[in-house]
Amino acid sequence: MSIKIPNPESRIPARSQWFAVWTRSRHEQVVREQLDRKRIEAFLPTITRWSRWKDRKKKIDWPLFPGYCFAKFDPEDALSILKCTGVVNIVSFEGKPAPIPEYQLEGIRMLVGSELQFDPCPLIHEGMMVEVVHGPLKGVVGRLVRKDAPKARLVLSVDLIGQAVSVEVDAADVKPY
Repeated sequence: MSIKIPNPESRIPARSQWFAVWTRSRHEQVVREQLDRKRIEAFLPTITRWSRWKDRKKKIDWPLFPGYCFAKFDPEDALSILKCTGVVNIVSFEGKPAPIPEYQLEGIRMLVGSELQFDPCPLIHEGMMVEVVHGPLKGVVGRLVRKDAPKARLVLSVDLIGQAVSVEVDAADVKPY
């Protein structure tokens, strides 16, 4: 006679993972505070910027990724996250919350905690269509063919006649189109 013992792993609930929580505009801090009150680990990376009013200037901590806060939770408990004021949704793939690898957020956490200067930038890849947002070519759309540290090479094409021209611009001056 044999006794079948269920796999103990099958009874352990899914472990908590990091997820991106999409927030209403300028509600990132409100969402982080609510998550803290619910004892849910939250991470809101910020960048300090000077803010100017008519009568004064002041340093303000702005979200590094506007519209997003990060939370570590079991996806089974997503409803408690969605009930927070200011939460639009949890970034999902095929209807299921999409986890973020811990090393990615840990890298951001280390950078934000360091004394290094940093700036947000668009995530662009070679082959993407991009738009120039600063400089003499502002508004021009082209395909990014190479991105080296300070420079990016764009190809501007006239598809109908099969002709193109390539130009080098500052990499910081382009954004996804």
